[in-house]
Amino acid sequence: MNIYILDLLVIGLLLLLVTLGSGWIQRLPLSYALIYLIVGILLGKYGLNLIQIQPQTQVLERVTEFVVIVSLFSCGLKMNRPLKFWAWNSTIRLIGFLMPISIFAIAAISHWFLNLNWGAAILLGAILAPTDPVLASEVQLADMGDQDELRFGLTSEGGLNDALAFPFVYFGIYWLENDNWQSWFKQWVAVDLIWAIAAGIGMGSVVAKAVMWIEQRLHKFRPVDELMEDFIALSIILLTYGLTELINGYGFLAVFVAGLVVQRSYPNPQRRLSQLEFSEKIEKLMEVGTILLLGSLLRIEPILKFGDDALFIAGILIFVIRPLGAWISTVRLGFSESPRSQFHPATRWLYGWFGVRGVGSLYYLSYALGKSLQGDLADKITWITYITIVVSVILHGISATPLMNWYEKTVIKST
Repeated sequence: MNIYILDLLVIGLLLLLVTLGSGWIQRLPLSYALIYLIVGILLGKYGLNLIQIQPQTQVLERVTEFVVIVSLFSCGLKMNRPLKFWAWNSTIRLIGFLMPISIFAIAAISHWFLNLNWGAAILLGAILAPTDPVLASEVQLADMGDQDELRFGLTSEGGLNDALAFPFVYFGIYWLENDNWQSWFKQWVAVDLIWAIAAGIGMGSVVAKAVMWIEQRLHKFRPVDELMEDFIALSIILLTYGLTELINGYGFLAVFVAGLVVQRSYPNPQRRLSQLEFSEKIEKLMEVGTILLLGSLLRIEPILKFGDDALFIAGILIFVIRPLGAWISTVRLGFSESPRSQFHPATRWLYGWFGVRGVGSLYYLSYALGKSLQGDLADKITWITYITIVVSVILHGISATPLMNWYEKTVIKST
């Protein structure tokens, strides 16, 4: 029997079941990602063996790349606050303090306990540090009108750290290629840190404004077909990402900025909502395929071989580094005069718990595998990353619904 046709039937049935059962699933301690992961395992080598594809590194890189850029644009569309320091206080703390803490803590532990050289250790830290904007929908902003500080912080963090981890990925790759870091450090600062970030911010703003200006001018002469209107969002994503990458900027950062610009460019809130809904539908559809693929890639032999190291890193990251880093990063915010900086202690701990790892880490791993990461070291970092993502999907998938229900009942209603 044709395996491809069976795959289509199973995926179609899965989509039907999760769609029709979404009202019940949202009340259960389950995330959609956890369901997709389980189904992927069942469809893989140790189950029905219906997913027999072993994707090349470049294929996985391109698939995850597309999922991330769509998700980052959606995150940008949800950012409903003015571009003021006080409004983004929690985001600045989570990006400016928590992300570097996570990267270097993972790197130090990997170097001292797993005997990775510093280049590989920093690369692993950069791969695992970013939280995921794709799999964390249960704890992100529900819509453009949601003003909750916890959800805003987690959404904006997921949108920015998937972009701003790139300099550290390059740092680790360069160190793997040449351990004489003095020979490339200045170039890394000038190009991969300063220029690439500035180019991402600039291109994200310019391209989005240009597309919106053209659309609004043409709309005066003849309105866009309603059936085609939502494709403007996809065109902005692709144009922004492509043009930014052409000038060696960070396309991830650019599409997030583009989402911010678009969110502020539509005078009609229904148009903004329509763009957001369209982007999220693409994101959700691609999420299904990506997590199914991850589940089907899991193998017993490498899990047994690298399982101890992977569980050690995953446990340290999820239960120690992220919670303590989040607590340290948000300290003294409660002393600010801004109402948005008055944090309930539970909010700070939930910042620490909901550091979901997922598609962003898969992308950075695939990118590194296409560069200088090879041999036994590549296998070790690959399976540490896979297992950490699986552990995160399970733990956060089970805990998201009950913890967010508790948060809404005890914290939001009390403030």
